[in-house]
Amino acid sequence: MKVLSKFSKKDLWQIPNILCYIRFMLIPVFVVLYIKAEYPKEYLRAAAVVLISGITDFLDGFIARKFDMITELGKLIDPLADKLTQASLIFVLVVKIKWMFLLLILFVILQLFLLVAGLVMLKKNARLNGAKWFGKVSTTVFYAVMLVLVSYPALDDKIANILMLVCGAFLLLSLIMYIREYILLYRKTKANESRTVKTVN
Repeated sequence: MKVLSKFSKKDLWQIPNILCYIRFMLIPVFVVLYIKAEYPKEYLRAAAVVLISGITDFLDGFIARKFDMITELGKLIDPLADKLTQASLIFVLVVKIKWMFLLLILFVILQLFLLVAGLVMLKKNARLNGAKWFGKVSTTVFYAVMLVLVSYPALDDKIANILMLVCGAFLLLSLIMYIREYILLYRKTKANESRTVKTVN
């Protein structure tokens, strides 16, 4: 694959990528801490792991941009670490929160769309340039809501439902906006292909 050919051994040890590896390792730590938690302090420890993961996420992006350490490997593993972390959060919460499965369904639909649309456009040698503002906002809201729900398992059901509703609204907004972005990208790609054919003829 062309993408893999762009990787180098040097990329493996870039600081942003090392921070990404740490995020991968924190996922099972969080899951175990949360599942085994019985007392408030234990839930707070699980939440602290999520917070540390979020800090490393911010740092790897900041360092990569600030010190020109953006690599093809980083472009691959950074979003993967994000999705796996988000998935671990929502999956463990499904067990303890009644309506969380609805948020899980929406999350899965969004991720499946991004995966399929990304693969379709990759075949056409096109992709979206970087994370979009609505994706960043949706992710921020997601982590904020999940952090509260993880930290306070005894949270009043009405408050928990409102938080999930807010999170779901931003996930839905993100899905709608990404659909729009990919439709525009697809049309742009088709237009470029048409111009290329006309030029050749």
